[in-house]
Amino acid sequence: MITTERLTVKFGKEPLFENVNIKFSQGNCYGLIGANGAGKSTFLKVISGEIEPSSGFVHIKKGARIAVLKQNHFEFDEYSVMDTVIMGHKRLYEIMKEKEKLYSKPDFNEQDGIKAAELEAEFAQMDGWQAESDAASLLNDLGISQDLHYSLMKDLTGNEKVRVLLAQALFGMPDILLLDEPTNHLDFSTINWLEDFLADFPNTVIVVSHDRNFLDRVCTHIADIDFRNIQLYTGNYSFWTQASALILKQKEERNKKIEEKAEEFRKFIARFSANASKARQATSRKNMLEKLTLEDIKPSTRKYPSIVFKYSKIPGKDVLSVKSLNKSLNNEVLIKSLSFDVMQGEKIAFISQNRNAVTVLFEILEGKLEPDKGEVKWGITATHSYCPKDNTRFFNTDKNIINWLGQYSKEQHINYLRGYLGRMLFSGEDAEKSVKVLSGGEKVRCMFAKAMIEESNVLIFDEPTNHLDLEAITSLNNALIDYTGTVLFTSQDYQFINTVANRIIEITPYGYLNYQMKYEDYLISENVKKRREELYNMKAIGSKK
Repeated sequence: MITTERLTVKFGKEPLFENVNIKFSQGNCYGLIGANGAGKSTFLKVISGEIEPSSGFVHIKKGARIAVLKQNHFEFDEYSVMDTVIMGHKRLYEIMKEKEKLYSKPDFNEQDGIKAAELEAEFAQMDGWQAESDAASLLNDLGISQDLHYSLMKDLTGNEKVRVLLAQALFGMPDILLLDEPTNHLDFSTINWLEDFLADFPNTVIVVSHDRNFLDRVCTHIADIDFRNIQLYTGNYSFWTQASALILKQKEERNKKIEEKAEEFRKFIARFSANASKARQATSRKNMLEKLTLEDIKPSTRKYPSIVFKYSKIPGKDVLSVKSLNKSLNNEVLIKSLSFDVMQGEKIAFISQNRNAVTVLFEILEGKLEPDKGEVKWGITATHSYCPKDNTRFFNTDKNIINWLGQYSKEQHINYLRGYLGRMLFSGEDAEKSVKVLSGGEKVRCMFAKAMIEESNVLIFDEPTNHLDLEAITSLNNALIDYTGTVLFTSQDYQFINTVANRIIEITPYGYLNYQMKYEDYLISENVKKRREELYNMKAIGSKK
């Protein structure tokens, strides 16, 4: 379906990847992975024709229709939601508009009739009469309610626009589907729906995602951008982590054996080269030594930050008490009658269909917002570090990274600060960059350095995996598993929640659910389902009154 021939993309003198020869076949789903900046999004743009490669070719089966998940959320603001989705099938949408234009002509003539008949035939061949019904079905499945289907895109929220653009990409069964971070801003039920959709999708999919569980669920192959090349592996993301590590280990072991054999030859040559009876053998060993070559092991572009959270103040048993908390914003109820206690060492994942509800809760816990009602009481030994989803306020300064981190440290020696920054992959001159020019991922890593240096016994993280590559997510995941303090967090990463949390609190506008269990158990628990139904039934009864 897609093949590349000596494909090279350069920005300046440095290539992102070069001389890539790779084939993507029909019926497979390829997870495109690599470090931030490796060229994942660029590769998708080359395949779609949005940008030209520096050299080489992309060959796509003639007539194949490519659909791309659009990243510009304002591109279709003046169009209706329904039109935006159907635009995913460009030719079908063009026919619809041509038909409308022809039939609205006041002087409709015989030639127009012939043209209309041709369009109707092509329209029927594309199953055009089902277009609106199919688009509506996709929108409903992605959580866009019926009353929004004919609204203008500009009247939708950011999260709603993301879902409409995803529906646009999926519409009409494209031959090639290119998805760049499709799970961003989706809740778990919608992600599950998308996983099922892609599992049944009969054509070619190439997807970029930082959601490891999603890659495991949908991918038949992994395309790994590293060493300025793209290497294909059969299997999902978990298989790739094992296979790539095994291949590297095998190369290292082969090189070790070659080195040992070479050293053996050198010793023999040094010992017997002057011995007439052994000269022939020494010459033979010399020839064999010259033929020994070490397998090239290139330095990977992947870098794992070294994240370790510790606390300096021994925490008490009682960490936090929240009583009867209520909060509404813009006449929308976000939190209702929320009560819970937190004990030392608990790791609690807060989830909600309305992600603002958890953000508002964390802002209340941090004292940044006042509740409408209720009480928040921290334990006397509790010290907490907060990494908000929107960290803009922390970086409104002209300071460089070293001086920025120094604001949060008792120890001001530059080598001490550089040590923390180096662990977050800011070494040498990188640590002297202004914080104003940092990328989203770099800012998040700075916030981790801040949390590490503060040595708090409670960590509050609001969507901490946003903007991170898979390597940083893995490092953070392992760090929170190992951390012996208390963690309050929210995330859209299933694996992250499932491996870190030992308790789940779900916030709804009608009350809350609070269960001491792993996330995978929470999702299938009948008790949880029953309790959630009770909350929503109470809401329905209340609305009838």
